[in-house]
Amino acid sequence: MSEPGHAPDDPGKRPRHAPTEPGVLRVSIAATAVVAALGIVFGLLSGSYAIVFDGIYSLADGATSMVALLVANLIAGYNATGAQNRRLVEKFTMGFWHLEPMVLGATGLLLSGAAVYAFINAVGSFMSGGRPLQFGQAIVYAVVTVLISLVMAGYGRRANRRLRSDLVAMDVRGWMMSAAITAALLVAFVLGLAIQGTSLEWMSPYIDPAVLALVCLVVFPTPLGAVRQALQEILLVTPAELKRHVDEVAQRTVERHGFLGYRAYVAKVGRGRQIELYFIAPAGWPARTLEQWDALRDEIGEAIGGDSPDRWLTIAFTTDREWAE
Repeated sequence: MSEPGHAPDDPGKRPRHAPTEPGVLRVSIAATAVVAALGIVFGLLSGSYAIVFDGIYSLADGATSMVALLVANLIAGYNATGAQNRRLVEKFTMGFWHLEPMVLGATGLLLSGAAVYAFINAVGSFMSGGRPLQFGQAIVYAVVTVLISLVMAGYGRRANRRLRSDLVAMDVRGWMMSAAITAALLVAFVLGLAIQGTSLEWMSPYIDPAVLALVCLVVFPTPLGAVRQALQEILLVTPAELKRHVDEVAQRTVERHGFLGYRAYVAKVGRGRQIELYFIAPAGWPARTLEQWDALRDEIGEAIGGDSPDRWLTIAFTTDREWAE
């Protein structure tokens, strides 16, 4: 038996102006577009490839956020009621959870790839003598971008205390990374401005490619954690904690009701939890009504917990072990 569950949040009890997952992502996309535009414009005006990279990196991040927003809307539409939900269920009977790790993985690979490409360009520029830079314009960009990034990271973090969304969490990490990267640029640009007119001015052309290379080295490994998590979910690697909890519930059920054993199959795909439980009953057991079997399913489902649209729970009873293997 498969049961989609019920939404954990009662709309009537939800705060009137509480942000939703799509709403947070929309605000983030708008802010990312502003930061990307600032980065590209100020980067070209100041002659800083590090700033241009920061803008392009933000542009790529915004594009992936748009895909994440599409996935969030699809999941919300699947869990909704009405004609739209019926059409989605008919075409995608297994839901859209599988899209979430795909988006997370693609985002991580894209951002890491951009960092590798920029690092190669930075090394080439450094070896060719660096490039001149307008430090005043670069500093203005860095200050504005750090402020925007910190505000957006705080906004997303507060909203995600209730939403608990992997997509929003990834977005918050992106803003924190952006703030850290731009803060490093700001420090470098201030130092570059400070050495103007001194004996160290010869170092000025090397500041931008050196900072860009360092930023790329820091950025590259950061998205790989999301890629690793996405691969685990795409490959249906069994989450140890969830499996342990399901095993405990199943074992108690076996001991309480006299089953011979059970088989549990567990996976986490995005925000979705897929759980299949097969209980092996002795041959010749007295017959039970369907209502009694359903009551036992309800008991097991309540013990497992997490009754929400993101839980896919299947519970079956059989005397033939082959059906459970």
